[in-house]
Amino acid sequence: MKPVTNDVVERQLGWRYATKLFDTTLKIPDTDWQTLEQALVLTPSSFGLQPWKFFVVTDPATKSRLKQASWNQAQIADASHVVVFAIRKNLSIADIERYVARTAEVRGVTVESLVRFHQAMVGTLSSPSFDINEWAARQVYIALGFFMATAAVLGVDTCPIEGFEPKKYDEILGLPPLGYGACVVAAAGYRSKDDKYASVPKVRFKTEDVVHRI
Repeated sequence: MKPVTNDVVERQLGWRYATKLFDTTLKIPDTDWQTLEQALVLTPSSFGLQPWKFFVVTDPATKSRLKQASWNQAQIADASHVVVFAIRKNLSIADIERYVARTAEVRGVTVESLVRFHQAMVGTLSSPSFDINEWAARQVYIALGFFMATAAVLGVDTCPIEGFEPKKYDEILGLPPLGYGACVVAAAGYRSKDDKYASVPKVRFKTEDVVHRI
């Protein structure tokens, strides 16, 4: 397997920005979208528990409703795809057991052989001082980062969005009965030539100001 070169990665990460105006005539090809979905699936998480679900919205009517619940930000309606990153609310022992069963299936071992792994997860996540939903939200932001970085390498524009009303999103997408809650959103597509922010220099502190080598 030939890796992506360093200069390509740096160039594409420098190329990306939080896109404000999407070209409504351009759609992400299925092949690229499948890769982006796999980036979500392959995202790491604590214990590997994957306390999330990703709701991909392309239906114009639904995007229009979500836009109204996003302070009317144009990206929601204009982007090719909108991903709603949702956490598994109040993750339970049943969710842990489902993951253990999946682990046994994939690795060809017995559930019984994973009992100590099961106990470690239950012991950690059931601690009285442990906010399970806050923990799940931290995990889902890892997925957001994976998604955006992969998109940049593919030449797909994205915009992360926290400015929305989670409860209204949950209602529109029917998430509460499924046990999920919207946490963060990403719009994906291709920048419009009219987006002035595409040519604005990226502002970052110098490497030596943010990276401390020990």
